[in-house]
Amino acid sequence: MNSLIMTIETKKTRGRPRVFDTDEALEKALQIFWNRGYEGASLAELTEVLGINKPSMYAAFGNKEELFKKALTRYTTYHVAFVREVIKMPTAYEVAQSFLYQAAEFLTDSSHPKGCMIVQGALSSGEGAELVKAILIQYRASYESLLTERFEKAKIDGDLTNDANSKCLAKYLAALHQGMSVQATSGASKDELIEIANLALNAWPR
Repeated sequence: MNSLIMTIETKKTRGRPRVFDTDEALEKALQIFWNRGYEGASLAELTEVLGINKPSMYAAFGNKEELFKKALTRYTTYHVAFVREVIKMPTAYEVAQSFLYQAAEFLTDSSHPKGCMIVQGALSSGEGAELVKAILIQYRASYESLLTERFEKAKIDGDLTNDANSKCLAKYLAALHQGMSVQATSGASKDELIEIANLALNAWPR
């Protein structure tokens, strides 16, 4: 009797459908968008890699645009969390150095697609994805604002001179990061990006 019950329970367990892991699926979608950009990622590829059909994808994440937004939130929350951490460095120079060094490591990391998803996505989005492009530009502007605020604090602390242009310094770092992203996708190594960072840091106001 016990043996029969165990056999029935085993069959029930084996027959249960695999539980859909939303986080895992979202990470897979993120990797596709990171590799191909918004427009380059087809619904057919997304549903195949996620292992679900279109109705299930829409039910879980919404349309393709909503899925991209969720993937982007995951990207900024986990993959590039270092951007929010570097502003805690004690000096403006160390903020810049940490930002560029960590970017060099992240952009060339072999465990994920090369380059920055936000930079690459904004560069590759065409007229059919203007809203997505606007969202990516907004994200880029957001971290520029964080850096600007940090450099304004540095001026108050006497770490930067009063005539230092905080907004320009933030854009300087952003432009370097964007260029390093393009270089990384073209095959530049971490060491090569570090050399670029060091050249830029030589010009940093001390």
